[in-house]
Amino acid sequence: MTTPTLYGIKNCDTVKKARQWLDANGFNYQFHDFRADGLNESKVQQWIDAVGLDALINKRSTTWKGFSEQEKIHIFTAAKAPALIIANPTIIKRPVLETASHTQVGFKAEQYQSCLS
Repeated sequence: MTTPTLYGIKNCDTVKKARQWLDANGFNYQFHDFRADGLNESKVQQWIDAVGLDALINKRSTTWKGFSEQEKIHIFTAAKAPALIIANPTIIKRPVLETASHTQVGFKAEQYQSCLS
């Protein structure tokens, strides 16, 4: 089985909760800090294809709230979304857990248990 990857920002409280849960439940995983380690368009497009923009974008984030209405519209234009998300990675709802067969956005213990079993 491929080792899952947890994507997020190390100082995000929800990412910390997810990492603590994974550690406490004995799951091996790789952590990818997308602020420090970066992202590429193909990875972001994979997430968009897997979960959709609505699930991937954190509309409660400070970054999202700082965008103009025109910028928000551009993010939801499929061709422009990956580049705009990469330029503003804090609009990604965190964490993103990626397994060989599943992409999970956000953290809920029961969902993690289900997709990692």
